[in-house]
Amino acid sequence: MAGMRFQYDESGSTFFYFLTSFLGLVLLPCTFYFWPDGTKEEERDNCEVFQRKQARLKKPEKWKGLRKTTQRILIIIGWALMAILVYKLQQFDYEYANFDPYDILGVSMSSSLADIKKAYRKQSLIYHPDKPTGDERKFMRLNKAYRALTDEDAKRNFDRYGNPDGPGAMHFGIALPSWIVEKENSLWVLGLYGLVFMIALPTVVAIWWYRSSKFSNDQVLLDTTQLYYYFFHKTPHMVFKRALMVLAASLEFEKGHNPEIVERPTDNIELPQLIKQLPNLGEKNKERPLCFAYSMKARSLLHAHLSRMRLPADTLDQDRLYIVKCCPILIQEMVTCVAQLIMLAHAGRISRLPSLDTIEACMKLSPHIVQALWDSKNPLLQLPHVTEDSLRHFVSKRRPVKTIEQLIALPATERRHVLRSLSEEEFNEVMIVCRRMPKIEMEVNYEVVDDDDSGVFTAGAIVTVTVNLRRHTMGEVYEHSLQEGELTKVEGGQEKEEEPAATTVAKKSGWKPKTQPKKGGKSKAKAQPQKKKQQQQQQQQQQQQHSNKKEEEGQEKSKKHKIGGSQQVERVEAVVDEKGEQVTDDDESASHSDESQAEEADTESHKDEKQASALDDDAEWERFQKGLTKREKALEGKSKMSHTVHCPFFPEDKQEYWWTYVCDRKKHMLVTAPYQITNLVDQEEVQLKFTAPPRPGIYSYQVCLRSDSYLGLDQTQDIKLDVKEAREIPTEHPQWETSSDEEEEDENEVARDEGDDSEYTTDDEVTDDSGEE
Repeated sequence: MAGMRFQYDESGSTFFYFLTSFLGLVLLPCTFYFWPDGTKEEERDNCEVFQRKQARLKKPEKWKGLRKTTQRILIIIGWALMAILVYKLQQFDYEYANFDPYDILGVSMSSSLADIKKAYRKQSLIYHPDKPTGDERKFMRLNKAYRALTDEDAKRNFDRYGNPDGPGAMHFGIALPSWIVEKENSLWVLGLYGLVFMIALPTVVAIWWYRSSKFSNDQVLLDTTQLYYYFFHKTPHMVFKRALMVLAASLEFEKGHNPEIVERPTDNIELPQLIKQLPNLGEKNKERPLCFAYSMKARSLLHAHLSRMRLPADTLDQDRLYIVKCCPILIQEMVTCVAQLIMLAHAGRISRLPSLDTIEACMKLSPHIVQALWDSKNPLLQLPHVTEDSLRHFVSKRRPVKTIEQLIALPATERRHVLRSLSEEEFNEVMIVCRRMPKIEMEVNYEVVDDDDSGVFTAGAIVTVTVNLRRHTMGEVYEHSLQEGELTKVEGGQEKEEEPAATTVAKKSGWKPKTQPKKGGKSKAKAQPQKKKQQQQQQQQQQQQHSNKKEEEGQEKSKKHKIGGSQQVERVEAVVDEKGEQVTDDDESASHSDESQAEEADTESHKDEKQASALDDDAEWERFQKGLTKREKALEGKSKMSHTVHCPFFPEDKQEYWWTYVCDRKKHMLVTAPYQITNLVDQEEVQLKFTAPPRPGIYSYQVCLRSDSYLGLDQTQDIKLDVKEAREIPTEHPQWETSSDEEEEDENEVARDEGDDSEYTTDDEVTDDSGEE
């Protein structure tokens, strides 16, 4: 373009603009990501297992603290450099945008030419390049300002264009220094471009692709996923220990696939000793890769973890911590693989159908590994200070306590009696953990969405099961049982002892506490028949008095009839005539009242219909809004933060996750794929969909909720579907039918159109014209 020039940055102003914007793009996200302190102080129990876990987690904090300090120092240096660049840019902008010759020479606008020359001579002696205090750049600006005020052409250009040189060309500076295009540096510049764009960048992309192509979306090795598919297809019915063997064979524990795995010379001594202490390890199994060394090591460490055995702290225990840390992700991958195989079997793609027990065995692995307990152990061992020896206090003929919920539901005195082997401090720690345990309220609704009759289930219809989950803590739910002995006031000023919540929980859980009879119970029972006898005697006396009054009135009426017999007959006839007229009037009024009541009933029915239609519209609108919110949540993504789990034997802090699915217990069949809930903070809604059976009948299903972190908190709810026959496809529709009247009107219109004169000549008209001629 004419009047424009492109040049490399000589002064550095455009390069400073580029450098400032680049630093801003880097510093802003780095400051928000690296500066905040990620360590949050949370309430911790003071029990021994938690202290050991905290000490283990705080060991690498020295290196983390040094890294954090280095990051913050670099961020501070970057912001300081950015502040310097911004200051320099302001100076550049001021010099180029504010060219004022009076300000440069230091004179006022009313100064004479002699004053201007005097100021110019004075400053030129200071800034001339030949002088010791000279500055070439300032001298050029001084000279330019002097010409703008003394030369008539320069002054005219300055007044018109703001520049004594007149209208200049537009300059575009490339934000790179000029030495890049100099001939002496061309070889170095080309070498740098080749190194960055032809060697370094392709190498980084190739390494990233090589590593990421081995993993799935959940960062599980694809080879491990193929291993799971093989074993679950080979063994459709798998028990807990068999699933544990498959988990230990994951290739994440093999050094060739995972460089983080450490193989020590001490393993040859310590592992055989550990294997001798572990029963039912299955070391004689010859299946590959279950018999490989890495699989045997991982299996023995998992068995030791579930048995809560002490291992050498610097060798095997470090390997155990790494293996246990990887297990939750691998178990979720196992559940996904089994669910996909079940769906493929239902679709007829594979011949073997994995059973429901197989996928539930995989789900059981997660809470047992997180809490370090075998499947045969008591869930009460999740609590701190509760050991195998103290469990004998929980078993009694009066109140057998088997779960944490039953323990917290007990009255305070009985709860302390059950935990009498613990000290007061240990008892308080147990109660703190019990209060933090989750209590899930599950509500299940099922319907056929997008159908006129959502409550009618037809064969082959898509059934939507909506599971609403609300999370509470056991301390919130059983607050009344924790504060026992409260009295509630009843009407009449009397006080009555409130029934503790423990009795209601006991009835739900299947065991009933023996309650002592209240004082005065026998006297009340004896007093009840006496009250009934008194009431019966009073009713008999009232009936006798009423009958005596009727007899006296009858005797008086008979006397009057005998005295005025003839007069009475005439009065009776008159009364009859009057009653006939009254009857006719009453009939007419009754007919009018019936009509008015019918009209009122019609209006009420119309109002009810309007209200029902309004309610239907509101329900549809709510469904539409719920659908929009679900889509927004799906677009936002699923959070991985819920609540911290009490797991002293797990190497890291873990979040609560849950599985929900629909199954058929009678057929041992999974109906819907398990959905993992990772963001249950307060409330969450999940939709599970499946196809109704193809044949009519009544079918029973179970909606299951399983925890991946705690034992004894699983829930199930039964649902029944009364499946009807599928509706026939409509062959006729009112909109498709046309009445006979409409057909006759169409025929008449066609006849009229045919009877009208056409603008074209027909053969008949031609013959008529020729005959006339």
